[in-house]
Amino acid sequence: MVYFVVALIIFIVVVLITRIRIVPQANTYVVERLGAFYKAWGTGIHFLVPFLDRVAKRVSIKEQVVDFNPQAVITKDNVTMQIDTVVFFQITNAVQFTYGVENPIAAIENLTATTLRNIIGALELDATLTSRDLINTRITETLDLATDRWGIKVIRVELKNILPPNEIRDAMEKQMKAEREKREKILRAEAEKEYQIKVAQGEKDAKILRAEADKQTVILKAEADKQATILQGEAIKEQKIRIASGEAQAIEVVQKAIAESLVRLNEANPNEAVIRLKSLEAFQKAADGKATKIIIPSEIQGLAGLATGLKEVITSQSSEIKQHEQ
Repeated sequence: MVYFVVALIIFIVVVLITRIRIVPQANTYVVERLGAFYKAWGTGIHFLVPFLDRVAKRVSIKEQVVDFNPQAVITKDNVTMQIDTVVFFQITNAVQFTYGVENPIAAIENLTATTLRNIIGALELDATLTSRDLINTRITETLDLATDRWGIKVIRVELKNILPPNEIRDAMEKQMKAEREKREKILRAEAEKEYQIKVAQGEKDAKILRAEADKQTVILKAEADKQATILQGEAIKEQKIRIASGEAQAIEVVQKAIAESLVRLNEANPNEAVIRLKSLEAFQKAADGKATKIIIPSEIQGLAGLATGLKEVITSQSSEIKQHEQ
């Protein structure tokens, strides 16, 4: 009996211990009692009533990512392509997620595929390839609205790959190659045009600079000639001024000498014979000139006669002296 009681106690303790549940961070446990929803447990330690309670579903409320397989879609211009999507979602209500839909991930995948077909069916191939952001936004809005009653928040949907048919890809590659070659030729032509413009502009600038240099040279030469002429004229002017000043000074000196001689002569009170002799000397200087005609005043003629008489007297006196010496 004692062993039975001990065994019973141990059994009860083990059962109680095994009914303890610890809910980790970012998780929610959905608990049912007698088959019906009882409570949603958050983070912490909890206890299940033996034989009555059970954990129906463990739900992670962290953001999750699901990569779906490529889906075949047809564009507006009847081009079939493969598109695979990536869905980012988060469970916001564990109870609705548990009881709202049987297989939430499959439901999201099918809903994504149908929404994608509807959107791509209204777009042509070129628009599909260039409208990723538009497609992502529209799919996100549609899925978020549809999954709200399942306790799921669709955060973002991304088109991972868009795979057109092989012949379309080949045509696109050829088109891109032709476009690149076209751009290359355009760039080459633009570069050549720019080069020619630069060369022409350089030649134009060089000619302008040479013309300006020649013009400046002519201007400087003319200015130099002008300055030289001015300086030469100034030199001639200065020379003439100095010559005139010298002549004036010479005339002034001569006049002063003549005036002084006259003063001295006047002070000496010369006789008539001396005055006549001075007149004769002046006449002699005048006769030494280059004049072809000389008008001799009557006074000078008298002086000439006087000179002749003086010469005869001097000559007779000289003869007498010689005879006396003999």
